[in-house]
Amino acid sequence: MAGRLSGVASRIMGGNGVAARSAASALRSRSGMGMPVGKHIVPDKALSVHDDLIWDNGTPFPEPCIDRIAPTVGKYEALAWLCGGLGFFASLGLLAVWNDKASTIPFAPKVYPYDNLRVELGGEP
Repeated sequence: MAGRLSGVASRIMGGNGVAARSAASALRSRSGMGMPVGKHIVPDKALSVHDDLIWDNGTPFPEPCIDRIAPTVGKYEALAWLCGGLGFFASLGLLAVWNDKASTIPFAPKVYPYDNLRVELGGEP
């Protein structure tokens, strides 16, 4: 696909000039942006014990993987928020089940001609 696009680009730009070759190489290498992930650093010595707890994405200040929100939110406040959220969604689900009209009549009622076949089924004419 990139070869066809570079061929079209070279025809538009006027032959096999420098601009056409650079456009062709840019289309082949992700439009000039490079690979999606940077180079991996291979460790040459043993890792520390807590190396899996640090998120090092190449910035000067690596951050911990586990957020520390304990000083700002208490244990019982977090429990209250959790129970409140789960209670809200549970009540919403129960309301949807209680108010479900389609489950009371799972099929369309049959409609017969001639006054719903009243005479044919033994009713008075």
